[in-house]
Amino acid sequence: MKSIKISIPSLMDNIKIIESFIDNAKEKYTINEDIYGNIMISVTECVTNAIIHGNNMDSKKQVELELALGENDIKFTITDQGKGFDYENLNDPTSPENLEKPGGRGIYIIKHLTDEVKFEDEGRKTILTFYM
Repeated sequence: MKSIKISIPSLMDNIKIIESFIDNAKEKYTINEDIYGNIMISVTECVTNAIIHGNNMDSKKQVELELALGENDIKFTITDQGKGFDYENLNDPTSPENLEKPGGRGIYIIKHLTDEVKFEDEGRKTILTFYM
């Protein structure tokens, strides 16, 4: 299994680095166009969540991103240094009381664009799996 890791300080400007990382991986590993968009949206959303909600935009805290390429899948592991979160009891963004709220859709979107989502370490680590 091939693996690449990067670590970024928790600054929103660093999302550009994540986008470049994904673009470079697309070229290096010939990631199919069909899943490229889903990967870009899901991984950048997950890293954004790690920066904002996990590390509270504390630039001293890092967000780590690891890409692991298997024979039939590609996994992205995003890890922050925050307190974690209760990923089993999230509000449903499609319920009427939440439709007008400006946030709360990130994980919902991620779950719909990935083939598998797994949370570990009390929510500090998220593993996104895409089948090739």
